[in-house]
Amino acid sequence: MPHALTDRFRSLHRLIGNTPLLAVDLLWKGEPRVVYAKYESMNLTGSIKDRMALYILEQAYREGRIRLGDLIAEATSGNTGISFSAVGRALGHPVTIFMPDWMSAERISLIASFGASIVLVSKADGGFLGSISRSEALAASTPRVFLPCQFSNEANVRAHVESTGPEIWAQLAAVGLEPDAFIAGVGTGGTVMGVGRYFRSRKPSVRIHPLEPAESPTMSTGHKVGHHRIQGVSDEFIPAIVKLDELDGIIAVPDGDAILMAQELAQHGLAVGISSGANFLGALKVQDELGPASTVVTVFADSNKKYLSTDLLRQEPVRDHYMSQHIEVLGFRSCQRVCAFCVDGPVVTATL
Repeated sequence: MPHALTDRFRSLHRLIGNTPLLAVDLLWKGEPRVVYAKYESMNLTGSIKDRMALYILEQAYREGRIRLGDLIAEATSGNTGISFSAVGRALGHPVTIFMPDWMSAERISLIASFGASIVLVSKADGGFLGSISRSEALAASTPRVFLPCQFSNEANVRAHVESTGPEIWAQLAAVGLEPDAFIAGVGTGGTVMGVGRYFRSRKPSVRIHPLEPAESPTMSTGHKVGHHRIQGVSDEFIPAIVKLDELDGIIAVPDGDAILMAQELAQHGLAVGISSGANFLGALKVQDELGPASTVVTVFADSNKKYLSTDLLRQEPVRDHYMSQHIEVLGFRSCQRVCAFCVDGPVVTATL
């Protein structure tokens, strides 16, 4: 790898990963609880997808599957496209993003702001699956196109085995804890599979739960069902890297409940996206099963800035079965950062 490119990767590593772990204090039906969440809006473009984009591109360079100047083309529901646009452009690549046309206006504008080309695909033209087909057709007809293939690329999983998982483990260990369970919404599945594999390498009994919208139980049914408002999760298929037989039970959360929970978290200074509200509720569901003192971890995958034109800022009706109406957020504490990486893994000095 050219020296100049090595320097660019080194600089990007300083801007991606190594995010705070939050302990969110709350009352659940009047009972004190704590839920832990990785605060991923601290990454370069404000989402957890930066980890995967950087890792995939670095591995591709090391394996000789991409060269300077190659076009990066990817199908995405938004955050991944933003990440590949930013990281790809920082490395000097042209980028083309294929994306369903019903994603938020902020996502589209952010991708364009990095100088990437955007191809919007309607439901009539195939929606998400059509976006993937269009990217593959481009690669087949055009020389020097690199396809990250986030839904089938095992490097997506390894990104979290090697960064997110060890960081969380070290941050919890610094305050004398080990995870009892981890839960995350499944978009590509890289986060839940990667963190899960790392955690189980350290503690085989830990529970690992995938999450999906109650309105669109793709994983539960094996095919696309219904529509939902939690952008970035439960697209139109089960990604190839998701191995349900390696995971515990699928957790379903209504999109309206997720919106209300994200709104509540923002009122306490945590401006998170809709999927983060869903993850928080899912973590509380798992904690109910394991016991109130259990250590359950999730991710706040991104901030609310990409959802300001969506239902996130609208008044959402409260349903009788929604969990959010019984939750009172009290505040949060931060385990700041992993201070260094050594041969044996990350070391943490800050405490919650």
